[in-house]
Amino acid sequence: MVQQFTKSITTLVFFLAFSFAWAQAPRGPLVLKPDAPDRYVVVPGDTLWGISTRYTDAPWRWPELWGMNREQIQNPHLIYPGMVLLLDRARGTLSIAGGAAPGTVKLSPRMRAESLARAQIPSIPPSAIEPFLTRPLVIEPDGLDKAPTIVATQQDRVILSAGNTAYVRGIGDSKEETWYVYRRGNPLVDPDTDKVLAYEAIYLGTAQLTRPGDPATVVLTSTVQEVNAGDKLVAAGRAQAITYAPHAPDVHLRGRVMAIYGGLGKVGEAGPLQILSINRGRADGIEIGHVLALYSLGGTVRDTTKARNAPDAQIQLPDERAGLAFVFRVFERVSYALIMHLTAPVRPLDVVRTP
Repeated sequence: MVQQFTKSITTLVFFLAFSFAWAQAPRGPLVLKPDAPDRYVVVPGDTLWGISTRYTDAPWRWPELWGMNREQIQNPHLIYPGMVLLLDRARGTLSIAGGAAPGTVKLSPRMRAESLARAQIPSIPPSAIEPFLTRPLVIEPDGLDKAPTIVATQQDRVILSAGNTAYVRGIGDSKEETWYVYRRGNPLVDPDTDKVLAYEAIYLGTAQLTRPGDPATVVLTSTVQEVNAGDKLVAAGRAQAITYAPHAPDVHLRGRVMAIYGGLGKVGEAGPLQILSINRGRADGIEIGHVLALYSLGGTVRDTTKARNAPDAQIQLPDERAGLAFVFRVFERVSYALIMHLTAPVRPLDVVRTP
């Protein structure tokens, strides 16, 4: 009991001492690459992840390079194209040359000011995740039951495509003009509990509201799959830029890969810049910007030096590290992560951990 109480006090003191600094206690000094540049000019297309990998093999420890606090991790609007970054090797930190103010770019041989309010350096490549920032990726088991539903088609068409008209119940007097068309997809099953956490949302296309009412009239403006009566509509939202700096969870976390987005259940392998669904979400402490280490699940092999029926003939192999993934969408029990680095293929049921 005394040991447990002492441990709790130690944990509390640690939290208070570092609550305004990097949330994950480093496992050792941040090691800079031998060829890390002393001076680097930020260019369009750079990302926080990419710049970090120029300086260290631990890109999830990017906030340590800048001495970020929690607020800055969530809104790391620090650098813009044209800024010059300087490396202090003695301290292992980066700074902006001359303390240049965001929003200006210095050019030679003359100087001019140029607004860069929309050109902040993102955390990860935005093109890889933009389609997934507004479209729902997962739905609760009953999440689409009350969503507007296509109930009829013009000229009784069985299959709809771009340009076709459909009639929808459930929109009512909504002011939303643009809608996404969905149907419920494969279940996302927690490998540890066999419980269905959610379902994949299969994106079918977009529709434009032309007449409100019940039924309302919509015209399909784009389709990526065939649309049928019974498919559901979800109001289109606005894309939100991923502004969190890459950082590790501040607690030890272990989860599993449930599926590869767009894959077939437990079949297939994922590569760089593919999207994984993970059986951990907001309720488990996951947040946007978290970097998770990917591990190939260790299997069992037979010890050939022992008899086949020996009780200790089977050996459990350790999980082998396979790469890193960046969490960019978080739901209550599920999250989605983009594979940023990979040394071996990742498969459903593989492991994710705090790096």
